[in-house]
Amino acid sequence: MATKRTPSPQRHTQLLEEESFSWYNSGRFYPVHLGEVFESRYQVLGKLGYGSVSTVWLCRDLKEREYVTLKIYISEHRQARNELNVFTHIRAIKTSHPGLKLIRTLRDAFELPGKLGAHQCLTHKPLGLTLSDLRKQCGGKLPGEPVINYLLLALDFLHTEARVVHTDIQESNIMMTITDDTILKKFEYEERDEPSTCKVDGDRVIYASRALDIPDEPGYPVLCDFSNAQFGEEYYIGEVMPDLYRAPEIVLGIPWNEKIDIWSIGLMLVWDLFEGKHMFNQRLPNRDLSSAAHLARMITLLGPPPMDLLQRGKVSEDFFDKDGRLVADIVIPATSLESEEENLEGEEKALFLQFLRSMLQWEPRDRKSAKELIEDPWLQIQ
Repeated sequence: MATKRTPSPQRHTQLLEEESFSWYNSGRFYPVHLGEVFESRYQVLGKLGYGSVSTVWLCRDLKEREYVTLKIYISEHRQARNELNVFTHIRAIKTSHPGLKLIRTLRDAFELPGKLGAHQCLTHKPLGLTLSDLRKQCGGKLPGEPVINYLLLALDFLHTEARVVHTDIQESNIMMTITDDTILKKFEYEERDEPSTCKVDGDRVIYASRALDIPDEPGYPVLCDFSNAQFGEEYYIGEVMPDLYRAPEIVLGIPWNEKIDIWSIGLMLVWDLFEGKHMFNQRLPNRDLSSAAHLARMITLLGPPPMDLLQRGKVSEDFFDKDGRLVADIVIPATSLESEEENLEGEEKALFLQFLRSMLQWEPRDRKSAKELIEDPWLQIQ
């Protein structure tokens, strides 16, 4: 049940936020209004952000007298059901593992009726900057060691106790905790006194997002967005992971497990944050060519793939001949991890590359677990 106050929006002809998606269907996004109260409890204060399948709002919990974020999915979306199932599974785990506080957890869930079906809603404790935002504030690089330690601890909990594979570890899915509610209060007051841009579209109002202020102390990192996470099986099939972070087994069509998260940590947390650049960044118009270029880059950095791995791949023959040679005519300049690492020298560089290689292995079983990585010599000397 929702009550609402009527806003006074201006009319705009330009596409605004979620409208900019080429497949946008207004009937699939729930028509939120500022001031609206859901479940006789959650009062909408302002829009925090949007994505391809959801919008996110800062709300006041009138029952607990505190702030919450509210994620409202588009109608009847697979990811909504999946994320709720994962959060429910995690919430049922009784544990004292310190990694639990380093993942986003569910506070409440409910559904709203819509024109094209039900909208799944999830509430969470508010979080602040994403890791991507924080890196921009730091000029492109971060002192990554504390972040790496925290996220490895989060993954150790997910992999060993929850038996969950995240599948989508990237900077935008890691957010920093808020240590002072002042920035949430300021958001509320500014939205009330100087409302964000909004636009009328028939019977709905589309709002522009308002960013939270940058805090003096960003808190610690929390792993978020479990909409593509998987649990309950030893191995899984199908394509997952952002293109830039795809592990070899994903590209080759090999059943995968939690070791794809370890590959992602190596690329995103260790390399991208520490070096300030992507290890894989070539995108071609044809997806098969992009995959071939991705594999070619792996070969230059890691050496050739094991034949046993290729033999297990459902689509290996699309990229390799029977002798394990790449068949696509892809020119990748010769290079190495040693030559591309530009920030360290001597023993520290050797330990860093050893740490990186323990995650970036062709063969998933050769990658260290999160628990093993926490004890790695490179992290111990930082």
